[in-house]
Amino acid sequence: MGKVSKMLEDALQERILIMDGAMGTMVQQLHLEENDFRGEEFAQHSKSLKGNNDLLTLVKPDAVYNIHKQYLAAGSDIIETNTFSATSIAQADYDLSHLAYRLNAEAARIARRACDDIEAADLAAGLPARPRFVAGALGPTNRTLSISPSVERPDYRNITFEQLVEAYSDQTRGLLDGGADLLLVETIFDTANAKAAIFAIESLFDSGAYDRVPLLVSGTIVDRSGRTLSGQTTEAFVASVSHGRPLCLGLNCALGASEMRPFIERLGLATPAYVLCYPNAGLPNTFGEYDETPAMMAANLETFAKDGLVNLVGGCCGTTPAHISAIAKAVRPHMPRTRPNPHPNALVLSGLEASIVTKETNFLNIGERCNVAGSRKFCRLIKTNAFDEALSVAKEQVENGAQVLDVNVDDGMLDGPACMTRFLNLISSEPDVAVLPLCIDSSNFEIIEAGLRCCQGKCIVNSISLKEGEDDFLRKASLVKRYGAAVVVMAFDEQGQAADLDRKVEICQRSYRLLTEKIKFNPNDIIFDPNILTIATGMDEHNNYAMDFIGACRFIKSTLPGARVSGGVSNLSFSFRGKDSLREAMHSVFLYHAIAAGMDMGIVNAGCLPLYSDIQPDLLELCEDLILNRRPEATERMLTASRLVPGGRRDEDPAAEAWRSGDVETRLEHALVHGIDRFVVQDVEEARLCTEKYSRPLHIIEGPLMRGMSIVGDLFGSGKMFLPQVIKSARVMKKAVGHLVPFMEAERLAACASSGVEDDGQPKYAGTVIMATVKGDVHDIGKNIVSVVLGCNNYKVVDLGVMTPCERILEAAMSERADIIGLSGLITPSLDEMIHVAREMQRCGMTIPLLIGGATTSRQHTAVKIAPRYTTSPVVHVADASKAVVVVGALLDSQMSLDFAEETAEEYAVIRDEHYAGLQV
Repeated sequence: MGKVSKMLEDALQERILIMDGAMGTMVQQLHLEENDFRGEEFAQHSKSLKGNNDLLTLVKPDAVYNIHKQYLAAGSDIIETNTFSATSIAQADYDLSHLAYRLNAEAARIARRACDDIEAADLAAGLPARPRFVAGALGPTNRTLSISPSVERPDYRNITFEQLVEAYSDQTRGLLDGGADLLLVETIFDTANAKAAIFAIESLFDSGAYDRVPLLVSGTIVDRSGRTLSGQTTEAFVASVSHGRPLCLGLNCALGASEMRPFIERLGLATPAYVLCYPNAGLPNTFGEYDETPAMMAANLETFAKDGLVNLVGGCCGTTPAHISAIAKAVRPHMPRTRPNPHPNALVLSGLEASIVTKETNFLNIGERCNVAGSRKFCRLIKTNAFDEALSVAKEQVENGAQVLDVNVDDGMLDGPACMTRFLNLISSEPDVAVLPLCIDSSNFEIIEAGLRCCQGKCIVNSISLKEGEDDFLRKASLVKRYGAAVVVMAFDEQGQAADLDRKVEICQRSYRLLTEKIKFNPNDIIFDPNILTIATGMDEHNNYAMDFIGACRFIKSTLPGARVSGGVSNLSFSFRGKDSLREAMHSVFLYHAIAAGMDMGIVNAGCLPLYSDIQPDLLELCEDLILNRRPEATERMLTASRLVPGGRRDEDPAAEAWRSGDVETRLEHALVHGIDRFVVQDVEEARLCTEKYSRPLHIIEGPLMRGMSIVGDLFGSGKMFLPQVIKSARVMKKAVGHLVPFMEAERLAACASSGVEDDGQPKYAGTVIMATVKGDVHDIGKNIVSVVLGCNNYKVVDLGVMTPCERILEAAMSERADIIGLSGLITPSLDEMIHVAREMQRCGMTIPLLIGGATTSRQHTAVKIAPRYTTSPVVHVADASKAVVVVGALLDSQMSLDFAEETAEEYAVIRDEHYAGLQV
């Protein structure tokens, strides 16, 4: 760490530092005209120059210097260079691209002189030494890599990654040569542009031409949706730029402090970097002016400081030295934010949204169909230039539950880099697909680089290996790191592909050591593919290939910290091509054992896998004999059995319809567990008409449908079912409930009519409940069931859907005058978000009960982690949908509510005491 870097980090740990305010706002107050921007040097320039504030560095350097001095006098520790638009790209609008390096170098020199002068003045006045720092500002440019400027051509871009890298390299050299102490990539509305800037900066540092200086990165949330202009959430933005190892990471512009708060909170929870925040002086009024006074803005930012959200604050549009002075005084008494260590052992990926892969993630399914070698349809569409239609293949993968999208265009008849670029540009224009991280899959590194230049998110590269030696391996890995991607490393070296366990171990160990020691590659971003090779070929030396892979999984997870394991599952069963039902059984059995050994992800069509527990015992034994290499005649026995298995998929097998002979309850449960929606409406209707069993439609939901979903939850939790299969089950449930809803609504209206109506003609509700799946989670099976159950019991349910941010939940609760808020979540990160919602309810002074439900939630977690954060009203864990009506009724009953709340509080206090007592043993 250099001297300046250490001084800056020491200061950040001691107190909240102050940035300057808006250069543009101060320039506007000078009321400059065209001639002021021209000066003598540019008097004859062919284009109008008014508004080119960066040019003032050359024509009015004293004005720029004086603005810097005013901000320093107001209390700024860091001032930005006057270079927001000083790239060759932005300056092209004025035909001044050739001035880019000079503009940046001179701007840094002026800012450095202002800092030196203020430090000298402090010294002369006998004040304690306080260093001031120059931040070299790199703005976003006026182009975007992720959005087409043409509505008719969504795959078109008017700038390339390489052009941005060249422009940012020129700008960075100027700033560093001029004396900038740190670099600030700011006002990022498209993360792909920011990645180009980081690539340029890292390339300069890695070349040895410049000593490394601290990097600050600041994004821009364009509105209250919480997304950048190019569609990324705050967490996805953090994941996408963290490879640059920013000292500070934050947000600026677009919003005022009060509107920015929820996003600063979310950013702070997602990064170990120091948090930077410099909002506008409120939202612009109808005249584009900013009305928030210094006192108002300081009061808002003081709450950020008081609540431990920030390390560095300042101002953006509309702010002046008066704003900065007020902010500096307001935050001075408060300690800086304590940096967390979120996701220390996780692989963090992103598309438009973040994807966090931990040991609790179960199995990550990488969609395999956007591959010209794996899908005849996709190959035909790409080769016939039907790229728009090829996008439908990607959409189908998302709908079927892919969590990462694999894209491969390797074909001798295709221009691979051009095809990859065009298809990924199309994906970025399709939010339903772009939400996922991408796996850029190619054996040609030129195609991989083409894909990396199109991705604003953090993707996976598949793959690199030691096949061409260490130098080639490290060169490619260094580039992958600089692009900000995770990498799949094949178990392949100069001697060839690893087949047995010893060779797999040898190559993976060597690759890991090279990556982590030579180029400091993040171990969590390393994914090994130890080669799933074909078994049952008739050659004895192939019989142990599955066990060799499983053994490699165990070795990698136990000895190579942070590394993940992936593989292409279809290779395993290639000997039985054409026998889909048999192959799918083999894949399911293999995954069951490989996942238990540590396999984290794989390229597999999970929607076509049978459940491990459903495989016929005889076939299961044959599969396990093969995969676990339990008997020498396993291949011959499977070959014999395969002759009796029809070709095609298992759902084409007449035996697959045998389940239709069971009673209606058994059929409904089977349909849910297996994701079969073909008969579910007729089965639900049959159950509805059986009034002696089900006097109300609700009883069907609470009975066979809930039992089926309970089985799904158990199978998913035990690793015998994968997310795409769960999604299929959810669709069946939705279809079943959808058929029942009209009957339940008619029942509700009849009940309302019998109890009377209000003067406005609206039915009387027993209460209003806000329901939401929390931010970061897309699962809503249980929540939907609870909503239906409550609705059928005359409660007004406002369902906010999935991925619901905290601020939207609270806003809806206030606007709807809700009586209760219900939060749902299926995945482990949802638990942290529920804690955050509870904390925010407390901060906002809310006094309505909070219900917690979902597969990962528990009474213990609710009692220990959530309830203490919200103490003004009961926090209650609801174990399943059938309990929801009882709990809501008790909470809203004027006679029962107090006793119920006290009993719950006492019960949870006991749980907390037992929990903490257990920790002390």
